[in-house]
Amino acid sequence: MSAAPPNVTPVPPKNARAARPAYRCAECGHEVAKWLGRCPECQAWGSIEELAAPTRTGRALVAAGAPATPARPIAQVDVETARARPTGVPELDRVLGGGLVPGAVVLLAGEPGVGKSTLLLEVTHRWAAHDDSPALYVTGEESAGQVRLRAERTGALHDALYLAAESDLGALLGHVDAVRPGLLVVDSVQTMQSPYAEGTPGGVTQVRAVTTALVALAKERGLPVVLVGHVTKDGSVAGPRVLEHLVDVVLHFEGDRHSTLRLVRGVKNRFGPADEVGCFELRDDGIIGVPDPSGLFLTRRDTGVPGTAVTVVVEGKRPLLAEVQALVAGSGLATPRRAVSGLDSARVAMVLAVLERRGRVRLGDADVFTATVGGMRVVEPAADLAVALAVASAARDLPLPPDVVALGEVGLAGEVRRVAGAGRRLAEAVRLGYTRALVPPDSGPLPPDLRAVVVPHLGAALRFLRDNAGETADD
Repeated sequence: MSAAPPNVTPVPPKNARAARPAYRCAECGHEVAKWLGRCPECQAWGSIEELAAPTRTGRALVAAGAPATPARPIAQVDVETARARPTGVPELDRVLGGGLVPGAVVLLAGEPGVGKSTLLLEVTHRWAAHDDSPALYVTGEESAGQVRLRAERTGALHDALYLAAESDLGALLGHVDAVRPGLLVVDSVQTMQSPYAEGTPGGVTQVRAVTTALVALAKERGLPVVLVGHVTKDGSVAGPRVLEHLVDVVLHFEGDRHSTLRLVRGVKNRFGPADEVGCFELRDDGIIGVPDPSGLFLTRRDTGVPGTAVTVVVEGKRPLLAEVQALVAGSGLATPRRAVSGLDSARVAMVLAVLERRGRVRLGDADVFTATVGGMRVVEPAADLAVALAVASAARDLPLPPDVVALGEVGLAGEVRRVAGAGRRLAEAVRLGYTRALVPPDSGPLPPDLRAVVVPHLGAALRFLRDNAGETADD
């Protein structure tokens, strides 16, 4: 048999294409044929990693192995090992769904200096003081002496609270074996480094390896683990997206540096509600929970002040009263200023346009400033009517009565739309002493002690402002 001509290229086998190495984004999992510096799907830089080439094609055969525990009827599964144990901080327990579940991994993310370490130091102190097992606090960002000084200032010293300053994952696991804690806090996951993974601490590979090891530790020993995470400029959790998928609970710690109010917001929770919010107040001597935070967002007066209106927003499942303030002043600029603080700037701009077009309130030649009280962030549409009334009150110098709350979403045609949970919101207003409410039509059952004024459109709300301006709380 003669050999093949030298100019004939051999045909590659059919599985040669499948045997080539592939590349996958560590952030979103998108696969590409070649290495790229930036993922074309999620636009993340430096996240493309090479995958090992498959050694064989076709369907892989896996031999059956002995299960760790036999399957049993679901009614015979023990649930006591999965019940939540309170942390001793009621506001945090509210967000967690009752407390920490054995084996749960919680990720607490927030901006630098917002108070994450102070809160978790208080949690470990309460756990050590009221639980039979010790608590272990491992810090990779500060020295042990710095954490000790903070504990003295906040009164968080206890013999059952153990402290270690480590950034190596192996050393951390050694401390866990030595102390055998009932609660482990790692501050932070971006500072820990695994010797079996490449990259620098805080990188995609290191964060994923450290988190995977800590999740395995928590599940194997039934140990609740709380991880502190950093955030990026846009407020999302820093690191690979798989970090949020690996953990059981994701909490965001929010707050303004110029305010003492702090909010812990649940984003993901496998053991409870994922939309709860806990309120805290950060002080010089520590952080305390605020079970009734509505008073932080209100300025109670006996007489109305032009440019103020009170509404009721819902944070998680908790109704909170919020005060909206506005200031309208003449402007000598060609383009008047529009400044917003604590509100959604896009919705405020829409409300101002509707107010000028449908309500005949002249704002085109005036500077308009709108803000909330107490550092509260209000972004839901239920506050539209309160924003409109505050601006109209400031523009016309007509104060809204101090016992009135306003609730409703304002549409582009000037109509006032109903909002969800109006009865629950207004029940909170009645509890705090408000007797009248401007509500949209079809708001459902309302508290009997509240006198509701139905405003189907923005013009009706402005007429109420004009006819009732200047009333006091006793009128």
